[in-house]
Amino acid sequence: MEMKKKLLLILIVYPLALLSQSRQDLEKKRLENEAEIRYTNELILSTEKNKKASYNKLLLIDSKISNRKEIINSIEKELEFINSNIIINEELIETLTTDLEKLKEEYARIVYYSYLSRNKATKIMFVLASENFNVAFKRIKYYKQYSDYRKKQALSIVNTKTKLSNELANLELLKQEKYNLLDDKKLENKKLLSEKQQKDKEVKLLSGKEKELKKKLKIQYDLSEKLKKEIQRIIEEEAKKAAELLKKKNNGLFQMTPDEMKLADVFQKNQNKLPWPTAYGTITGFYGEQPHPFLSGIKIRNDGIDISTNEGAIARSVYEGTVTSVFFMLGFHKTVIIRHGNYCTVYSNLKEVFVKQGDKVTTKQNIGVVYTESDSDHKTVLQFQIWKEKEKLNPVDWLAKVKNG
Repeated sequence: MEMKKKLLLILIVYPLALLSQSRQDLEKKRLENEAEIRYTNELILSTEKNKKASYNKLLLIDSKISNRKEIINSIEKELEFINSNIIINEELIETLTTDLEKLKEEYARIVYYSYLSRNKATKIMFVLASENFNVAFKRIKYYKQYSDYRKKQALSIVNTKTKLSNELANLELLKQEKYNLLDDKKLENKKLLSEKQQKDKEVKLLSGKEKELKKKLKIQYDLSEKLKKEIQRIIEEEAKKAAELLKKKNNGLFQMTPDEMKLADVFQKNQNKLPWPTAYGTITGFYGEQPHPFLSGIKIRNDGIDISTNEGAIARSVYEGTVTSVFFMLGFHKTVIIRHGNYCTVYSNLKEVFVKQGDKVTTKQNIGVVYTESDSDHKTVLQFQIWKEKEKLNPVDWLAKVKNG
């Protein structure tokens, strides 16, 4: 029984430490998602000024739904932690209750036998009747040990009662937290349903514009192809210049100086830690190929990510480096490419640019103002890409998980 109690104590203390850290992470994530939903709502309000159906608004609603699902997922994980801890807590309470009853029974027997032998004269006679000094000493020691044992048992009862009381109080707290989380989940599901209905309404409004949307998607695809080819051309040209400068063979890859190699290495080590290229924003276009939000059979492709942000938002460098190119292209307005060793970051759809080719930039340095469309969408979207040599990378795998700030 003692071994079982020790095991349970280990089992409850260890998960509690993990639970505390895990719940802190989950709660932090929930707050981040809630903040992003509030920000997305502000962006949606700015698109509703013209009272028309908007594809960008649909993408923002999709982003909000995604964040809402993450909140619900976080709540479910918190509930799993709490349920596990409740089970462990209940098992510990059961063990402590059993131990307390046994301690009480044993203490009652000690008190009873103490009562029977309470006569001091009897104790003295028992000692004096010893055959020799050693036996007398052992009998005195026995009485002392018996007395100490009685005190120890009394103390064990008090300690066990205290532990039991604390665990019962902790159990009530856990159950209350569980009820609160269940209420939160119910509320979040209600909000999710409302947002899905909002999306369905927007889809219905846009359903009569399929031909127009498909035409825009085709134009956007062609523009994206042109941008990709231009980025590839610039990277190849940069690789050629680097090879000539270092008097090395041009193999299409970046030939780097020791400092550039060091910069590339540090850039790579900052994967999942790079600051966002805008202080605030939400992803409305993800890397790679995905099905269209509502056009059946249509897929959309993205060489980077689209970050929807507020009008007048500033684009900033995600890491120190050198401006390789600044150019204008129809549909993407101004684009800045910054080189970080053999990595390149691309910032497209800028209205103004604060840097020029050859400039050295620092992390989070402002490089331009994101362009705001004046059409029905009234959207402000930064197109952001990351390349390593000729290889496109998914920016989501590189940016910090904290999206805003």
